[in-house]
Amino acid sequence: MVGRMSTTTLAALDIDTEYTITPEHIARFRRDGYIKLKDVLSAGVLQHYGREITRLVLLLNKESKPLDQRGTYSKAFLQVMNLWRQSDLVREFVFGKRLARIATELLGTRGVRMYHDQALYKEAGGGYTPWHVDQYYWPLETEKTVTAWIPLHAVPLDNGPLSFSVGSQRIKIGRELEISDESEKKIQEQLKLSNLPINETPYDLGEVSFHLGFTFHRAGPNKLDYPREVMTIIYMDRDMRLARPMNRNQENDWKGWCPGAQIGEIIDTPLNPVLFSKD
Repeated sequence: MVGRMSTTTLAALDIDTEYTITPEHIARFRRDGYIKLKDVLSAGVLQHYGREITRLVLLLNKESKPLDQRGTYSKAFLQVMNLWRQSDLVREFVFGKRLARIATELLGTRGVRMYHDQALYKEAGGGYTPWHVDQYYWPLETEKTVTAWIPLHAVPLDNGPLSFSVGSQRIKIGRELEISDESEKKIQEQLKLSNLPINETPYDLGEVSFHLGFTFHRAGPNKLDYPREVMTIIYMDRDMRLARPMNRNQENDWKGWCPGAQIGEIIDTPLNPVLFSKD
């Protein structure tokens, strides 16, 4: 029972206290379009909440085909959305203020609200995740969005960590492509022409990255015999307004993650609560 936990155990499960974000962190994030931060979450937090996240992924994921019978997207990961609605324990994690405060400071907003969460589990032997930008899928009016990419364990290179094209949030070409072999090829060509560096490094235990919605990123295949287990939380400006959808994926996201929101109005629905506010 929580009431009998030692002070040490309670501290290990802390998800609300402030993580120090410096002006240098903010400048680097805005320059590069992403940042990787060490020791954001403790091993205790990741183990405690990770067990429940994994349980739900195994229970709710609908992929039943063997890897060799799937397309590129389906080989890349098992994807389960809005786990916070399936479990009080996951809700507690997703509503944690530490990550939401970091997102707010990096974006420079008054606060952030949830777009949605999603687990991304790359199975043993799972394929690569093609180059893409997330905001292709989102009917949002501004670029004030950030994804927290939260590995539940250390992620070595052969496990398929996220890699980033440094500074690519300023590139317009390729934003119209959904995740596919085509996006991998075309965006790779554009990034080579742009001569931007690629950051492909492992993640230590407790390390979390934050990337903008228009930062190009990918992940290599999982060459190891265990899955790459990652939870993500997508944050948006608390004052974000719904944009008119520009493709069928944005239409689907409007219906799925912002039901009831109106074009041109702040996305204030029961599925999009404010997770941190400076007011």
